Amino acid sequence: MQATIRPVVTRQNEEDRGTGQSGGAIRISGVSPQHTPATKIWYGKVSNEPGFRSLPHHHGEAETGGYLLKGHGRIYFGENYAEWVDMTEGDFVFVPPQMIHVEANMSTTDELVWVTCRTPDNIVVNFDDVEDSVLDGFRRA
Repeated sequence: MQATIRPVVTRQNEEDRGTGQSGGAIRISGVSPQHTPATKIWYGKVSNEPGFRSLPHHHGEAETGGYLLKGHGRIYFGENYAEWVDMTEGDFVFVPPQMIHVEANMSTTDELVWVTCRTPDNIVVNFDDVEDSVLDGFRRA
């Protein structure tokens, strides 16, 4: 084994924060082309404060896998965001490429934290915002 091949550790509070953002969904990267030798993966953490949500967006050609580490999340999608799936701690989710959606923290008191993996990179294409009233059951803190 070559001596130059070795694991790269991103320490807590040293994550890359220069990644694509989407309103109230804050993304930080632990493994990505921006700060590691990775070339085909983006792996990071997404958080929403209580009562916050993302802008409508999609992730281009990227496939997205998520794991809900903490909280109660909802992903709105479909025509006028009339469909949704709910997730709680321990749930995994797959979001297909090009699927426009809104990620929401359904709690007005607790933070929402996702661990997210995307290939090949953290692609974020934002769209015009929608009124909160369009999102069934969502309310601000």
